[in-house]
Amino acid sequence: MMWVLFLALVVAGIFGFRYWSKRRLRAGLLTSSLSDQQRAIVANQVPLTRKLPTELRGRLEGKINLFLNQVDFVGCNGLDVTEDMKLSIAAQACLLIANTDTWYENLHTILIYPGAFKSRMTRQNGYVLTERETVRTGESWSRGPVVLSWQHTKQGASDDEDGHNVVFHEFAHQIDDLSGHTDGVPILNKDQKFTEWAEAFVSAYDRHVHSVHAGHRTVIDAYGAEGPEEFFAVSVEVFFEQPAALKRSEPAVYEQLSRLFQLEPEKW
Repeated sequence: MMWVLFLALVVAGIFGFRYWSKRRLRAGLLTSSLSDQQRAIVANQVPLTRKLPTELRGRLEGKINLFLNQVDFVGCNGLDVTEDMKLSIAAQACLLIANTDTWYENLHTILIYPGAFKSRMTRQNGYVLTERETVRTGESWSRGPVVLSWQHTKQGASDDEDGHNVVFHEFAHQIDDLSGHTDGVPILNKDQKFTEWAEAFVSAYDRHVHSVHAGHRTVIDAYGAEGPEEFFAVSVEVFFEQPAALKRSEPAVYEQLSRLFQLEPEKW
């Protein structure tokens, strides 16, 4: 009986030590800084980070380091993944969560293709199952992985005012999925109410769908009319890259995203 108790204590001690070590490593990474060379790469690859308020840059760098420690980057179709690629993707992904405690808990792998890639999609309508192949620049799977085209990732980061960024889009889906469902309703901050979020996004989504079907030009990309989850993702793209335009067009959506991310990109 004593041996059983001793063994149980040893096992508990091992797990406790691993948990403590993991928490200590995480805390250390979150307070660590990038090297001067890494900082220069991020500034060059992701110009938007240069606009980030000084008080948030340290938090961003810590999260980039934690992200790099957690995620494996896998090159596809012969692509050699470089440090520039890793830092670019990590910086863009972490920019979304630079000022919150949100974290990509379920993400451990990012697949990177040289350019757009083919993806097979399956949909079921009752007893009818349809399968089709599409060409994509990015994908986000529930609980990972994220799949990206490096060509479009680089292009999206280099032009930080066109309202299009594939990394922001796919990582908005990752944030959305943390709630257990990718449905356009992420886990809200404590100061946010679901009723206010729903009122802002449902009405804006309805207006967006109507405008797209009518052939009108919209600030938020037309792809947002595909569903509430896509409307959320493209709204995030515009929030970071065309914040003033989004605030004029859909002030309630801008307000909710600002509260969600605890950021005010219009003032950067």
